[in-house]
Amino acid sequence: MKRILALDYGQKRVGVALSDPLGITAQSKPYLLNDAQLVKNISLLIQTYSVDQLIIGLPKDQHGGEGKKAAEIRQFSERLKKHIQIPIEFVDERFSTIAAEKHLVAAEVSRKKRKEKIDSLAAVFFLQGHLDKNTSGV
Repeated sequence: MKRILALDYGQKRVGVALSDPLGITAQSKPYLLNDAQLVKNISLLIQTYSVDQLIIGLPKDQHGGEGKKAAEIRQFSERLKKHIQIPIEFVDERFSTIAAEKHLVAAEVSRKKRKEKIDSLAAVFFLQGHLDKNTSGV
């Protein structure tokens, strides 16, 4: 099975999740700062964990259309492709941040800690959905 890295791209932080080596579960990793070192840090994660595929959450509207943020993410992925040699796939991340926020609130995580964890938890949610879909044969 291939190892997958998921990114929830944001203007300040990029949430990170990683599949286990069997491709069954998604695990949260610390977020990355969206700064000049971002591409280098993603490349390092890919090497460190022997990642075979990258998925990036793509925000869509209720009708499946893409807006300004999706265009920004696609532009970032083009820049990233110049530095990595693994396939990049986009997945619908609609509602993943909302679900992550609700999960953290229900777990009574403080507002400060939620800010630190929400992006990577959103990446966990859409990566786990991707893994479940692919293992169920759908």
